Amino acid sequence: MTQLIKAKAGKITPAMKFVAENEGVRPEVIRSEVEAGRIVIPKNKQRKVKFSQGFGKGLRTKVNTSVGLYRDYTDIQTELKKVNLAVSLGTDAVMDLSKDGDIDNARREVLKATELPVGTLPIYQAAKESQEKTGSILNMTVDDIFKIVEKQAEDGVDFMGIHAGLRLEVLERLKFEGRVEGLVSHGGQILAGWMLHNQQENPFYEEYGRLLKIAKEYDITLSLADTFRPGAISDSLDRAQIQELIILGELVDQGRDYGVQMMVKGPGHVPLDQIKSTIQLQKELCHDAPYFVFGPLVTDLATGEDDINSAIGGAFAAAAGADFLCYVTPVEHLNFPTEEDIRDGVMAAKIAAQVGDLSKGREEAWRKEEKMAKARKELNWEAEINLSLNPENAKQVREGRNPAGSDGCAMCGEYCAIKVVDGYLN
Repeated sequence: MTQLIKAKAGKITPAMKFVAENEGVRPEVIRSEVEAGRIVIPKNKQRKVKFSQGFGKGLRTKVNTSVGLYRDYTDIQTELKKVNLAVSLGTDAVMDLSKDGDIDNARREVLKATELPVGTLPIYQAAKESQEKTGSILNMTVDDIFKIVEKQAEDGVDFMGIHAGLRLEVLERLKFEGRVEGLVSHGGQILAGWMLHNQQENPFYEEYGRLLKIAKEYDITLSLADTFRPGAISDSLDRAQIQELIILGELVDQGRDYGVQMMVKGPGHVPLDQIKSTIQLQKELCHDAPYFVFGPLVTDLATGEDDINSAIGGAFAAAAGADFLCYVTPVEHLNFPTEEDIRDGVMAAKIAAQVGDLSKGREEAWRKEEKMAKARKELNWEAEINLSLNPENAKQVREGRNPAGSDGCAMCGEYCAIKVVDGYLN
């Protein structure tokens, strides 16, 4: 049985207990929210790991790190170093988005490298194998696609990005929408091209029951991907995006009724003033399914600095109710990320998540802030370093730029404002 089916039966599973302890809430709260579909616990029954992670209402805002093999970058050891780095920095989940090389091996190695939830987009592998076998992704069969879903499920993938809301009728609407960027979802582009060439409906929509059967068997959380997410802020909240969101909401209901845990992926490129309404629309139309957003990016001009761009959008999104932030690196739109880019992306997303949790009123987030304020007042550098979101970096900065033996900071030194005011007050 899936976590959802057990929750509906009133059972509190070990995974629910683990999440409850990790989040500082009662197990019954987790069970109740899983039953309602407002929390998901992605954990494939094939994976023999003790760790469980919850995403959704009332929980800490989570961060995802994506890695994978692509074109000339097919060294799995390099990607595993990125996984280990992201885990050390505090990422909450990992996605293997491999599109080239030995995709099966990459996925299995990532699954072995971490106990965190691992996600994939199966359509990438289906397209790659079709290209190799037939010379074109357009020659994929429906069975080819579902064989990949089944294979990845058997390997232990915990959540899958599935573009099930992509339909021919939405593509028709997009045609007359006047978008600047068109379709920017790579998985969505693959499926859309296949659908238009073969004049067939989306297999993930047409055979949704087949997908649900696999997900239920392995207790995979389905992350319904947004094919029509805006790729430019001027495209945000157009009719195609909203029509797909309505379809995704209907698919969420069907999945829950079948006993499958469901979450929804979101944009993308969103102007700051539209973030709150974007989150509210998703929560309303998808009946409070956990929302997994990519960024969002709040300007299209931050090329080379999109980690900062994403941190701004992610903070507003989390504050508005987004549950899960996909990191964005500085080289988004430009290049394949290095380890340093991974570090920047994870930290930007973690900052956004913390800011969002403060706005949500999470007590744990506020307690950490209060402890940090106290440490700074007391000039307790060790505590300040340990409380920071990146202690290793904070320690290096402190030790590398401060005079030996100084209890002030490098900026003020003997003129430390805290020491002067404390001397006056005390």
